[in-house]
Amino acid sequence: MSLANSSPLETVYRPRGVEEVRDIVAASVSAGEPLSVEGTGSKRGLGRPVQAARTLSLSAMSGVTLYEPEELVLSARAGTPIAEIEALVDANRQRLEFEPMDLGPLFGRPQGEGTLGGVVSCNLSGPRRLKQGAARDHVLGLTAVSGRAEIFKAGGRVVKNVTGYDLSKGLTGSFGTLAVLTDITIKVLPKAQTETTLVLRGLSEEEAAGAMAAAMGSPAEVSGAAHLPAHVAARVASGALGRESATAIRLEGFGPSVAARAEHLGKALGKVAPLERLEGEASQALWRDIRDVRPFADGTQRPVWRISCTPTRGHEIVMALRMAAAAEAFYDWQGGLVWLRLDGDPEAAAVREAVRRHGGGHAMLVRAADGLRAAADVFHPQPAPLAALSRRLKEQFDPAGVLNPGRMG
Repeated sequence: MSLANSSPLETVYRPRGVEEVRDIVAASVSAGEPLSVEGTGSKRGLGRPVQAARTLSLSAMSGVTLYEPEELVLSARAGTPIAEIEALVDANRQRLEFEPMDLGPLFGRPQGEGTLGGVVSCNLSGPRRLKQGAARDHVLGLTAVSGRAEIFKAGGRVVKNVTGYDLSKGLTGSFGTLAVLTDITIKVLPKAQTETTLVLRGLSEEEAAGAMAAAMGSPAEVSGAAHLPAHVAARVASGALGRESATAIRLEGFGPSVAARAEHLGKALGKVAPLERLEGEASQALWRDIRDVRPFADGTQRPVWRISCTPTRGHEIVMALRMAAAAEAFYDWQGGLVWLRLDGDPEAAAVREAVRRHGGGHAMLVRAADGLRAAADVFHPQPAPLAALSRRLKEQFDPAGVLNPGRMG
């Protein structure tokens, strides 16, 4: 284990194995000194600021430990860069189907720093989630250290093994507040042979909601549906879309199948608005920028909200919030995911009231200055029964509250 002082007030531990992680957690419990748990720190700005002077960094616990392309299974240590994993599986014509996000640039960090442990801990999923599920749906098993300083395992290495799967799901998205993930097994799937994106031009946000709903309801097997208003479209894919609104519909799969589906769907959508097509790398670049919220990676700390809502009501929420502050937005997951950047600082309660009044959903403050993140309810308040369950899980896994205290409220 290596230990470094990043500042006179902060101690950083970099363990190299699960036993060292256990020892660090045990010492923290014994001393009553909480830990900030992270990989490379690329998502340190996500959630509320952690109240801890000691950091447990998994950055030294890196590397793929098992990869069986024929079995569609990969195991890696938690600190392994996602970029490294994606390069490995891509060389075997495979991919991570949940399309993990890289939020580093949104927080002013370099691209490609994110780790497998960070993606799983925060349950970060990209545009393909509406078809293939979230990150937690692709976790087969894991090894972790609880806040009780106990090493435990959940799940297994094969797709058919469901033992402990619910525990794996429960830890995915817990933001490191229940346990320190050290090793993770995920499933991989074959990479699509062909990718095509149909782009409708000039639709309003309301019109785009209808077009995306129609595309998703068609037999075209859409794997991505997003709408970029004009002021946002100009900031993706290196400006290739110009300054006109763009409604993007992605189709993937076997070449002839994609061609047939694109032709059929294109005929229907072409009656709604002028239609363009993006192929191959041009399509991939567009969806990477949508996935990583690139339009709002502007080097500022202007508040960015992530709103999950009824797909056909997202534009109503945005319009209501535009009455209170200057706002920019774009839509993913057929409109069920709204990325919203505000120039002002309306209270979290105002954002969530707009969500409630227009169909309901969840609103999470993803980026803001530390002071605002510390004062606001970053995560959407849970219903009472779910909040009680969350408390019981915390009591079981981390009764002393040493892991990422304050991160989730």
